[in-house]
Amino acid sequence: MSIPQSFIQELLSRVDVVDVVGRYVQLKKGGANFMGLCPFHGEKSPSFSVSPSKQFYHCFGCGKNGNAIGFLMDHAGMGFVEAVQDLAQSVGLAVPQDDASPQERERAAAARQKQATLTDVLEKAGESWRKQLKASPRAVAYLKGRGVSGQIAKRYGLGYAPEGWRNLASVFPEYDSPLLHESGLVIVGEEDGKRYDRFRDRIMFPIRNVKGECIGFGGRVLGDEKPKYLNSPETPVFHKGRELYGLFEARTAIREAGYALVTEGYMDVVALAQLGFGNAVATLGTACTSEHVHKLFRFTDQVVFSFDGDAAGRRAARKALDGALPYASDTRAIKFLFLPPEHDPDSFIRAHGPEAFARHVGDAMPLSRFLVEAASEGCDLGLAEGRAHMATNARALWAALPDGALKRQLLAELAQLAQLDARDLADLWSHSAPPTPTRTPAPGHEPAPWEHGAPPAFAGNFPPRTAGGPSQGSRGTWKNRGAKAWAPPYQGPRPSPVSRADQAARLLLSHMAFLEELTHDDHDALSAQPAPHGPLFAWLEQEWHEHGPQPWAVLRESLRGQGCESLAVQLMSGPHAQPEGDLQEIRRELRGVLNRMRMDRIKQQETEAVAALRTDPTAAQRLRALQAQRLELEALARKAS
Repeated sequence: MSIPQSFIQELLSRVDVVDVVGRYVQLKKGGANFMGLCPFHGEKSPSFSVSPSKQFYHCFGCGKNGNAIGFLMDHAGMGFVEAVQDLAQSVGLAVPQDDASPQERERAAAARQKQATLTDVLEKAGESWRKQLKASPRAVAYLKGRGVSGQIAKRYGLGYAPEGWRNLASVFPEYDSPLLHESGLVIVGEEDGKRYDRFRDRIMFPIRNVKGECIGFGGRVLGDEKPKYLNSPETPVFHKGRELYGLFEARTAIREAGYALVTEGYMDVVALAQLGFGNAVATLGTACTSEHVHKLFRFTDQVVFSFDGDAAGRRAARKALDGALPYASDTRAIKFLFLPPEHDPDSFIRAHGPEAFARHVGDAMPLSRFLVEAASEGCDLGLAEGRAHMATNARALWAALPDGALKRQLLAELAQLAQLDARDLADLWSHSAPPTPTRTPAPGHEPAPWEHGAPPAFAGNFPPRTAGGPSQGSRGTWKNRGAKAWAPPYQGPRPSPVSRADQAARLLLSHMAFLEELTHDDHDALSAQPAPHGPLFAWLEQEWHEHGPQPWAVLRESLRGQGCESLAVQLMSGPHAQPEGDLQEIRRELRGVLNRMRMDRIKQQETEAVAALRTDPTAAQRLRALQAQRLELEALARKAS
């Protein structure tokens, strides 16, 4: 979906960033601006400023800044198109689509209207069930017995669907309305057409999307009846394979804790929140998918999956591993926590305390170790046959990883277990690479390149063992799809650009896919660059969010008329403008540039913090944190050199 830039500009002129931010942050007038506690990092004194004149927000503590669209993307976890549609709807604008026919636009508008109507219906049912909970001593006693307080029940909007077949008829006078069936609230008998409530005598858990809209429900029986858990069916607004229970409520806690904790059920989420772990979310009766993982990484760079230690828990963890592998870049951490078979998170914390659970989370198994364990399962590594079997199992797992240092280290480790040289194992895999599975993208979601079945990187990480040109094996990930399988002839050192900002811009314009690997601090350092570089980086990130990785030829056309066009064209002109060669070397070059840019920015912030020591009581703490960050980056720079 392509949205004209002119519409984006009109939209930002119509919305008020103070109103948008005010939905999520309590703001108070402070001079010309509004101030509040930053939603992106934990703080006790407000350092988050929203400017109505500039229509911009900025945190003086963590550096986060942007406009109304950026806030919804960063804080609410929306995609670019989703954020634009949300803002447009709030001011009564219809989002134009350059590449859509009038009929397609009409259908899209009708679908959006249907979704809005269904969420209203679901919200009305949820409100009714919340009232029923207060009127049911039995349901209240059940929640109290599970240790759930009224405060937590209110936070998650818990309710109670009473016994009886048609209780919702008192909530919806038009009980025969098709909307009740389409929303999943009512079941229609196939033979007699009779209608009755789907949820009866159950504790109700509203399921919300990242915007906070109710899109479905989960219901749990109060006793031991079957089925114990019941979810809404698939509807136009609810797709359980893509949604996570509790994510909307957990967004702030995830940022404060620094990681998301994925559990197996919504009762786990509520119980963990009651015990101080408000950063928990849960899948909805399905295995954890790549869509789930991708959504979580909008909010954090660390994800911990928590499973029971029994055989079923191990199987669920194995499926979660498959979903997580495509997103296990070098800047992210993915772990697997296995509790004793007799415990779930709730019972473990009650038995051993929250500190013990936090230690277990910290000691959780890294993805790299779990991958090796999964590949080695059932294989006798003391025998050549067992080692060969392990290598066969590991091939598809390793191939799903994005190219980077982690992938290369794992190749070396797996080769050592197989008692092979890493080059030999890469050559072996490259001649019989398994097909990459294709996922069905979500409606309105532009598939990532790997979803089109692009071949994984095998031998592309190593130079050919013999002369004579490129090998014929499967080469390259989606990030270097179309690149030749052999390094181009050495043409001498590439001349250094005028500045680090020039160098970073040149590398990202040539290899836009690298944006997927950048950390929040990297993005902050780029966006903080003065014009014209800062606007160029902001534009490039916006293009990436909207369209995904694009080659320079496509970016050049999109740049026409942009304020940063002349800088980009200047940087990408000349014989050495578009870096070529080994992707890992280019990636290392970009990492070095970004780290130096971050060090420059930190030094500037240190100077500002020193100047504020006499007037700002938080300046000393901020200065120590900045110094620690700088020392860490300097150590990385020394190690790289």
